[in-house]
Amino acid sequence: MVEVKLPTKIEVRGGEVNNLKSIDVDIPLHKFVAISGLSGSGKSSLAMGILYEEGSRRYLEALSTYTRRRIKLGNQADVQSVKHIPSALALHQRPSIPSERATVGTMSEVFNVIRLIFSRLGSPVCPNGHRLKPSLDIAIQMAKQGHEMGVLTCPVCGAKFHAFSAEDFAFNSDGACDNCQGTGKVRAVDDSKLILDENLTLNEGAVASWHLPGRNFMPSVAEQAGIRVNVPYKDLTKKEKNFVLNGPRTKFKMDFRSGTGRVFHDFNALYENAHDAVTESARTSKSARSQARINQFFTFSTCPVCHGTRLKPDRLKQLAGGLNIAQVTKLTLGQLPGWEKKVKAELPDNMHEMANSLFTEMDDNLRVLLELGLDYLTLSRNGNTLSTGELQRIQLARTLRTQTTGVLYVLDEPSIGLHPDNVTGLLSVFHSLVAQGNSLVVVDHNIDIIKAADWVVEIGPGSGDEGGTIISQGTPKQLCHNDHSLIGPFLSGSATVKTTKPIAPKVHGDIDFEVQNYFNLKDVTAKIPLNQITTVTGFSGAGKTSLIIDSLVPAIQAQSKKQPLPKQVVKLDSPLKSVVSVDAAPIGKSTRSTVATYTSIMDHLRKLFAAQPEAKKHHYTASWFSYNNKQGACPTCGGTGIVTMDIQYLPDMQQTCPTCHGDRYNQDIQQVKWHGYSIVDLLKLDVRQALPVFKSVPSIERELKLLDQVGLAYLHLGEDTPTLSGGEAQRLKLVKHLNHQQKTTLFVFDEPSIGLHPLDVKTLLDVMQGLIKQGATIVIITHDLNLMVNADYLIDLGPRGGSNGGRIVAAGKPMDLINKPQSLTTKYLSNFWQTYQK
Repeated sequence: MVEVKLPTKIEVRGGEVNNLKSIDVDIPLHKFVAISGLSGSGKSSLAMGILYEEGSRRYLEALSTYTRRRIKLGNQADVQSVKHIPSALALHQRPSIPSERATVGTMSEVFNVIRLIFSRLGSPVCPNGHRLKPSLDIAIQMAKQGHEMGVLTCPVCGAKFHAFSAEDFAFNSDGACDNCQGTGKVRAVDDSKLILDENLTLNEGAVASWHLPGRNFMPSVAEQAGIRVNVPYKDLTKKEKNFVLNGPRTKFKMDFRSGTGRVFHDFNALYENAHDAVTESARTSKSARSQARINQFFTFSTCPVCHGTRLKPDRLKQLAGGLNIAQVTKLTLGQLPGWEKKVKAELPDNMHEMANSLFTEMDDNLRVLLELGLDYLTLSRNGNTLSTGELQRIQLARTLRTQTTGVLYVLDEPSIGLHPDNVTGLLSVFHSLVAQGNSLVVVDHNIDIIKAADWVVEIGPGSGDEGGTIISQGTPKQLCHNDHSLIGPFLSGSATVKTTKPIAPKVHGDIDFEVQNYFNLKDVTAKIPLNQITTVTGFSGAGKTSLIIDSLVPAIQAQSKKQPLPKQVVKLDSPLKSVVSVDAAPIGKSTRSTVATYTSIMDHLRKLFAAQPEAKKHHYTASWFSYNNKQGACPTCGGTGIVTMDIQYLPDMQQTCPTCHGDRYNQDIQQVKWHGYSIVDLLKLDVRQALPVFKSVPSIERELKLLDQVGLAYLHLGEDTPTLSGGEAQRLKLVKHLNHQQKTTLFVFDEPSIGLHPLDVKTLLDVMQGLIKQGATIVIITHDLNLMVNADYLIDLGPRGGSNGGRIVAAGKPMDLINKPQSLTTKYLSNFWQTYQK
């Protein structure tokens, strides 16, 4: 018998994705591997750009041509070879936001099982109101096919009727309420939002809904109908106003000029009044962005027919465990095991085997969700109200539940939104995954997660061009003694994020506010010190976002505009006038957004080149030096630097533009020089290289120094901003605020350490201290113990999440709370501090 020797590692050779410098690395198979490194060092390029892309692409290539044409294949990674890679699944750092039809129940698929439980184990009601007890006969009838399915006879009145199937309990299918179509809400056009400004004329844009796509010519149609379009809307007659708001859908013959200048004579233009413009746009619009814009014209209220349950009212007559299906969806995930016991207690003995089979399916779905600390979520909670961390954990639970073997799982920052107390549950899930025969690669900076890994690959030593190499690898214990490792000192406890020395506040006092009856916040009064750093902490679902993002932020904005405060904010005493929210979301969506365009550097460069003699000679204005304009852009790629080729059933192939070689500009523009540099030459410089070049141009030098100050000196001026890591994007957003006084500004950071190495956190804290020196007030929503230790003040919400949260359980200076912990969070903080003081 021939002994088969199975491979033990994935062999990556010559990896050059993004900033990776032709790396060679072996990733152990059937192990838990952590990838560490500074923000922008190349971690995700290895994990997502090579391991996931190659693992998923090769699996899909094994499918038929017919199937591949219907699945979007990834691009082939820029790597010489990858051997022994399994089929790969990825969990991305930022899951897409679900639609309004998605709930925790549908996303986790727990609701699917509950619908089946109600149809098989529930107690139906006949048309005459007699309740039938659960029985095996009912379950057998529900399992039949065709017209016989679910036909029952009432033992009391003899009435024959169809019992509800699992599909009949689905609000996205047969069970949907006829009035709201299963959304639980009804919407109506808000008349107060139709008119933008009564002082404007129709031609000046008085009608807000006529700003929606395809309606900009409505004033001309209204004029054709005899409405005055050059007088303020407030001065129109009652009849004219009624025509604007409610006029009939009538066609008018008129001359129409298109956006390109073409004139259509005797054009049949259909008039859409202000109301119709909204309702028709809502009906025909397909994109989520358009729908969000249109929804601003609607008011939403709970459906009066289903009362928000989303289901047809007769579906609520059937019970299981003494509850109808809407009542079950209002239970938290942690309460479902209790409901399971009640259902089983009602069943006859001959149904227990079926019940155990169904509830085992539900329990398997629940197990991972509960281990990941999501016990506080209700099944009916809308998916689009969940945080990034909550979405990611539901996605993770759904992925891990399949209990596959031989798969490579690639997870990007799975600790997002996790309270320190939940990390243990996450690690338990990781070890179960590997025990099933899978391989696991995790990109994360959480020290406890890296310590628990079987193997660590560290990329660096720096970011951008200074990164992209393997600087160390080994077990966590080996890295503790590796002089090349940057994460090693943090693993051993010999290093910690250095605590910053408190800066004496320039502004004294507090923000004092009170929130009542908003989600799980019942009556919360909070104080936030001015010109200091405050961390707001607690479990997911404890109320952090509700308190700060949904209440404090809009309250300050409303107060500055002299508008009513949000309904839930019953008190606000604050001298602040503006709010800047800083998150780690990508900047821009296309390659046309670069570091230079996001800052003011590009505007200054264009003016600089337009002032050169060669430019004046050819009448080149500043607009000619933009690759987004036809005059300056390369004619082949249109200024993107890349061309995309459609190769039928193979994935679209992108390659560097053969004409401009990725430089974006046409050759004529590149002939204009400033100090020997073309505009292309300057965009290829990184910040550090550009600083001495622009010593004589204060407007550009000032921006470059700020980029250097926030630790982004390695970025190239022409670097695409959508490719930046979360930490890089976050710091880039702060650049424009660092050079101004901020005494009346509140900066709100939501989980700012996502994607940040401990050394990056140090840089971020230095940037925050720069804002404090400018007089800013900073609030950080975080689970990061490093940030808590470095704050001036801490507010902890809890004690847990959901109905067990919503109140302040600890507040004060971090060192006071470390010495006398008042909550679970502060206990973890105290242990963390003591560990690094040994």
